[in-house]
Amino acid sequence: MPDLLELGRPSKIIGIGSNYRKHALEMGRPLPKVPKMFLIAPSALVGPGEYIELPPESERVDHEAELCVVIGERARRVSESAALSHVYGYTCANDVTARDLQRLDKVFARAKGFDTFCPVGPTIVRDLDPRDLRVQCRIDGELRQDGRTSDMVFGVAELISFVSHVMTLEPGDLICTGTPAGVGALSAGMTVEVEIEGIGVLSNPVRLRAD
Repeated sequence: MPDLLELGRPSKIIGIGSNYRKHALEMGRPLPKVPKMFLIAPSALVGPGEYIELPPESERVDHEAELCVVIGERARRVSESAALSHVYGYTCANDVTARDLQRLDKVFARAKGFDTFCPVGPTIVRDLDPRDLRVQCRIDGELRQDGRTSDMVFGVAELISFVSHVMTLEPGDLICTGTPAGVGALSAGMTVEVEIEGIGVLSNPVRLRAD
């Protein structure tokens, strides 16, 4: 993804939990009152066509199709009305999660931090209205997730403003905005595709970690 690399490797990747109403329901969680932030290690990033590697430490690894916001201009304590002016563009992300470790640890760092657990791509689209986009995930061509960003509890502008009041966002930083209902397990040999209306298809094969 040359356009993402031009901004430099992100200093941080922010994930947002339970941000789709239907997904919160399927996970048995109440709708959050404020965005549920967590951090994903930048070392988890991979691009289109690269492998998602299943670690031996986990027995259940799930796909999570997400709209990803790419920050283009430094943002510190910005208002919601000014937030979108700090966006460089939008891309697809797969917030891969070791679900059993998430439930065991009660925190997300290990479950979402494994190498290869944050595929992004295939490109960045700059002029896009993020408020009502179709977000899909397919496994070997079979539709698993199918939602719209209009189902988000907190929209993109609100998320950027909220995060920027906690930590300064730098150019190249990413915000993964949450996933629609329908998350499910990955197995070696599968190919997982995340497609977002107006952006394209992010495709990644899945294999067991070799080492």
